[in-house]
Order: sequence, then structure tokens, then C-alpha cells
Amino acid sequence: MPASSFTLAGKLFANDAPLTIIAGPCLAESAELCLTVSGRMKEACDELGLPYIFKASYDKANRSSAGSFRGHGVDEGLAILRGVKQQLGVPVLTDVHEPAQAEAAAKVADVLQVPAFLSRQTDLLLACAQAAEKHGGAVNVKKGQFLAPWDMANVWDKLEGTSRAFITERGASFGYNNLVVDFRSLLWLKDAGIPACFDATHSVQLPGGAGTSSGGQREYVAGLATAAVSLGIAALFLEVHPDPPNAASDKETQLPLDEAPRLLERLAELDRWAKGL
Repeated sequence: MPASSFTLAGKLFANDAPLTIIAGPCLAESAELCLTVSGRMKEACDELGLPYIFKASYDKANRSSAGSFRGHGVDEGLAILRGVKQQLGVPVLTDVHEPAQAEAAAKVADVLQVPAFLSRQTDLLLACAQAAEKHGGAVNVKKGQFLAPWDMANVWDKLEGTSRAFITERGASFGYNNLVVDFRSLLWLKDAGIPACFDATHSVQLPGGAGTSSGGQREYVAGLATAAVSLGIAALFLEVHPDPPNAASDKETQLPLDEAPRLLERLAELDRWAKGL
């Protein structure tokens, strides 16, 4: 079974350890973009003493429109992530949508992420758990927007093939094109001994709210992140981009890169207070 704490890339990952920052663009649009974002975020996290994991997707199989850009695919996308890892020495996280891709992704990524819409898919969960354990990585499962936090106990049981895993809260469906965050979810995960992560940017999505794409309310990202970190969680997930209005995906919710360091400064201080560090 997954443990309540584990070491990833030499850093302790746990609800009572220093906050891990998982941040990067939604899509690995280019090697240049990924290196720009990861370099700035690594610098900010190093200054604050916060562990950092770079995130980007090599493929987004759940875009609202069939005509939306999905990424560069497995081979080119993973090559971009490998370049970030090699050049900056940071661990990386990426989505896996199909069981057959888990092994290839685990050879590059330190964290395999199961998307929220797929959080109950047994074959995908098992494949990610086995591949991550084989290559010394971890698994992050986004809690489905349609699930209660306690429903994730069954998901957690399916990850018995790995000792390193965590669950991310990202809001619950509330009527049409809207999500709300119940912060009791993070407390439930913590009480269950599960490392808890909060996704501050996807939680402000308006799924499908723009017709052929998702809308969002970026102005609430900082507030929700602050509330989550005050509860003493293991990690915070943020999508950041140098130019959100022109991002290839989730342009309404990604945080501008130049705003991220100041937010992290406030959150680092709050994290130390919440955990008595």
C-alpha cells in the first residue's frame, strides 16, 4: 500500500513536511517554454527552501474540442520533459491517459498523474502504480470532480502496487460549467493518512464554459491556494505560463509566471506556520 510519507528525488513528501510545489504549463508546448518556466520556478522554490517538481503534459486527451491542440505526443513530448530533467536537475510530473503509455512515461517522469476524469479506471491506476514502482517514481491521482473525498479510499486501494502515491483535490462539479472546492476534502485525506495535494488552478476552471474550451476565474487562484496551504498539506499544484492569454491550453486559469514567486513567498511563510516548522 502507499505510505503516508515517502522520499521523492531526495526530498520528503508528506503532509507535515515542507510544502512541495508542483508547477509548470498545462502543455509541453515547446522545449523553450518548459525550460523558461521550470528555470524560474526552480529558482523561486530554491530561494524559499521548497521542494519543486516541474509539470507539463505531453498529451491532453481530454480537450473540450476535437480540434484543440493536444500536444506533441508521447515521443516528442517526453523528450521535452527529459530535457528539462537533465538540464535543470528537477523531477518532473506528467499525465498518463492510457495504460500502454505508463511504462514509457515512467522512464522519464518522476510522478505519473492520473487525470481526474480517469481516477476510477482500474487498469490505468494499476499500470501507473506498477510502472512508477519499477522506476522509483510516484503516482498522483486527481480526485474526480464527480467523487466525494471518501470515494477515493477505493482508488487508494487500487494503488497497492506502489509505496509512493498522493491524491489531489481539484474541485467538485456544481451545476453546469462550474466547480466548487470543499476544503474538508483535504482534511479527510490527511485524516486517512494520505498525502494531500491541492490543485489551485484547475479548481477555478469553468469546464466547457467557453463552448469549445474551458473558461476560468484566475483571480481566485491565490485565495484558494492560501486556504489550502493553511491546512498543512503535502503539495500545491499550479499551472503557470509566461503569457496565459496565448497559452495553447487552459489559458483562462494558468497563473502568469511573473506573479508566481510572490505568491510562493507568502505561501511558504504560511506553510511554516501551519506545520510549526
